[in-house]
Amino acid sequence: MEFFGLRRSIVGLLSMVVLVGMGEHMAEQFLPLYLLSLGGGFISVGFLNGMDNLLGALYSFPGGYLSDRLGIKRALLVFNLVSMAGFIVVILVPAWPAVLAAAALFLSWTAISLPATMSLVARVLPRNKRTMGVSVHSFVRRVPMALGPVIGGAFVVAWGVEWGVRLAFVGALAMAGLAVVLQQLLIEDEPARDGPAPAAERSPLRLWMFMSGDVRNLLVSDILVRFCEQIPYAFVVVWAVGTDRQPGPVTAVQFGLLRSIEMATAMLIYVPVAWMADRSRKKPFVVMTFVFFTLFPLALYFSRSFWTLAAAFVLRGLKEFGEPTRKALIMDLVPEDRKAAMFGLYYLVRDVIVSAAAFGGALLWSHSPALNLGAAFTFGVLGTLWFALRGKDLGPAPTKPPA
Repeated sequence: MEFFGLRRSIVGLLSMVVLVGMGEHMAEQFLPLYLLSLGGGFISVGFLNGMDNLLGALYSFPGGYLSDRLGIKRALLVFNLVSMAGFIVVILVPAWPAVLAAAALFLSWTAISLPATMSLVARVLPRNKRTMGVSVHSFVRRVPMALGPVIGGAFVVAWGVEWGVRLAFVGALAMAGLAVVLQQLLIEDEPARDGPAPAAERSPLRLWMFMSGDVRNLLVSDILVRFCEQIPYAFVVVWAVGTDRQPGPVTAVQFGLLRSIEMATAMLIYVPVAWMADRSRKKPFVVMTFVFFTLFPLALYFSRSFWTLAAAFVLRGLKEFGEPTRKALIMDLVPEDRKAAMFGLYYLVRDVIVSAAAFGGALLWSHSPALNLGAAFTFGVLGTLWFALRGKDLGPAPTKPPA
């Protein structure tokens, strides 16, 4: 258990991740189809994806601030209750404007809780176990990402898009409620400090002064690579499943299987890569993950059947090769007493800028899917080159925490 960094608070965190994630991915993956069925059109799909990035970014810094101000345990409780409120709106109001309004609550859960999550990992685990801790978190997070779309796809096939998605949100609400209970029982309260805790920083501009040039270089490359990911992100399901007027090469259930293939691929590489990354230099792992991000839109363009799409989704799963290493690299580069807030600032800056890619992706797709996917590939190349040339590298972490 110690090899995987599984301590009581981490188990509580992972329980929350599985339950909330399962509920989200049963329904969230099919929101673009749901919006189209309610008459929202392609622009509403692009708006949903752009809003996901923008609000996720805007919520990241408050998420870090609240984690520093309230403590991790109480902050996670608040974040879960906000998501549950969004689920209730979707269940009760079947109209696309209401869905977009509700999405402002539940789509933000991952972004708003990430600073607290990473801060908890950093607090509970020694430095030589942080990449493993982040990797185990990422591994477990992929379990609902793999199973949720399959269950959600079955709901859509059995009850149609509108009722299937709403019923999936009923399940999401129930699991989020159970997650709240387990989270409060298992996550330990923060230990008392010897001296006064540093005041939580309210100003992103003042906090920016604490961000090193090494973190800023990683941020620039990450922004460019996320352009590559987000430009086509909401339209992957449209490319695969199609619409009522122009069906795609796979069904909703088969698309759920493709997502499972992606998640299974990611899960197979998490632990061995984390083990290697904790014992070697981190930069090569981050470069490789940026390469896989870059290749996916190119592979997607040439995928016109289930099996070619399956190969593309294996490639998409491989993009997780160095993602836990990238997060661990941020943890190692930011100040020890401001980790949650600095994570929030990092994602605030990144996702505010990347949200433009998500909004622009709808316009590019309306013109041509080829233009959308080609633009995504180009941004991926630029981001990978930036980090390869200017990114910071770190050697192996010490085998035990300093005395």
